[in-house]
Amino acid sequence: MSLFLIIILVLLVASAVVIFPGLRDRSKLSGLAGKIKTGVAKPPAGRPGSPAPFRGNIERQSPRAQEFAASPDMTALNCRIQLTEVTENNISLDAFGVEICGTIHVPDDMNNAILRVSILDITDGPSESKPVRSGNKNGTPPAESEAPEFCHEADLGRLPQNQKVTMLSNWTPVAKLPANRQVYPRKGGRSLQFNISILSANDNQALAHSQCTFAYKNRSDGYMDLQENTERTNVLAVALAFAVSAANNKLYECEVELIKNWARDNILDNSGPGSNQARQQLDTALNTTVAFFSKGSKFDMYGLCDEIVEIASVAQRCDILSLCLCVAQASGTVSSEEIAVLKGMANWLEIDSDRFRAMMEKALPVNMHEALDVEDVLGITSDMSKEMTRKLLNKQFSKWNYRVTNADPEIQSQADQMLKLIAGARGQYVTEDSAEQEPAKTK
Repeated sequence: MSLFLIIILVLLVASAVVIFPGLRDRSKLSGLAGKIKTGVAKPPAGRPGSPAPFRGNIERQSPRAQEFAASPDMTALNCRIQLTEVTENNISLDAFGVEICGTIHVPDDMNNAILRVSILDITDGPSESKPVRSGNKNGTPPAESEAPEFCHEADLGRLPQNQKVTMLSNWTPVAKLPANRQVYPRKGGRSLQFNISILSANDNQALAHSQCTFAYKNRSDGYMDLQENTERTNVLAVALAFAVSAANNKLYECEVELIKNWARDNILDNSGPGSNQARQQLDTALNTTVAFFSKGSKFDMYGLCDEIVEIASVAQRCDILSLCLCVAQASGTVSSEEIAVLKGMANWLEIDSDRFRAMMEKALPVNMHEALDVEDVLGITSDMSKEMTRKLLNKQFSKWNYRVTNADPEIQSQADQMLKLIAGARGQYVTEDSAEQEPAKTK
């Protein structure tokens, strides 16, 4: 992460959010100031519907908008981009149609020619150009943090022999580039510069080159947007981790150090210049945050979770929850207040309940609970019928009974404890007289 982007931390002081320089405009964190208040925040009744499905990156335009204002210079190579479509798996997709015309100079000993197409985003001007990167088929970046720059190559075959100059009198289609194979720097209106080269297949000698611009609207987050979202998510994760640590009005040193180390690893770019200064600034921010929570201050946790849901993937949200579980685990015991905060956080981060319970079982086994809530541990809810509860307990029994013989003594011990809880829950929630267990059968 760039030094100018890293020093942002939600500092909840005097019921306001203090943000260090960097990402102030793009982070939207300034809006959180209005969400900060003393006491526990109540979430709204519900969240709007699911996000809109993926849409194509191109905003359709009139083909005439892409025509040259003047006739092309036929003594040189010319290129233009037209909107077209390609079909993949019986689905029509928007595509950039690359067309060329004009002159290509051909050496005597050349066999085949190669077409090469690269794309630059010049929305902020040529001096601030940024590469368009290769994406997956759905237009998302690959798993690597730095996807390769987009480059399309195709064999054009053998150009006419015995001619030192090949003339294309008419616009000739040479490539169709599906628009969902590129990842752009930013979302929104973009100006693309297409660089077209004709190369010799013998030695990659450049035979002709041309470039043209194309305006379009990218409806998906760009790779710079995604990077900034990740940076902001990590910052908000630190605030949530401190909220878990302070849930029982105590801040254990082991928990604080765990959070600080995570922040240094995930917010700082230790390889960049000035990293020592950045670390000092971050440590100052972290210490200020510790002081805030040490006073018993609270903040709108739902507001932070709500923002994280908007900008982070499910995997990133699970990573945040994993951090918070590690914080709760650090002191060796977990309070009912911490568990309540973790439950609310998992709900607001929209983590599947089964997934959250599995994470809880792994990080916070029942022997760590200061006060044991059987319903929470086993996943029993008030809206479950006896039959639903019976099926749930049978499923839990099968899972933990299998682990009784695990080679790890700690897992064996946890399994024994869970089986005892399950047996007790069966007696409390399921085992009733048969008349209550099943509805009376009509004759």
